[in-house]
Amino acid sequence: MTYVIAQPCVDVRDRACVDECPVDCIYQGERMLYIQPDECVDCGACEPVCPAEAIFYADDVPDEWTDYIAINAEVFDGLGQPGGAGNHGPLGADHPRIQALETEGAGA
Repeated sequence: MTYVIAQPCVDVRDRACVDECPVDCIYQGERMLYIQPDECVDCGACEPVCPAEAIFYADDVPDEWTDYIAINAEVFDGLGQPGGAGNHGPLGADHPRIQALETEGAGA
């Protein structure tokens, strides 16, 4: 299992989890952050520092956000294990489901 970033992260620009992650597995999309599940070592360091309370162990993701388990994994389709967010840089895009969400301030 791994940790997962869910809906409360969308349009939140805080990166405290990125700073706390010892293996650099949290990548920045345009609208949210994503955990690369194969790079995550399940240490849990990111969870308590998230001000949006958007990070969950995969087994503990609330029912309304279980689709974010797949979203976090699928955003890396074609990228595989990039080898650390710091080396890779921002993803440049989001998962299509995140891109399709209404934007902050537009009724989201």
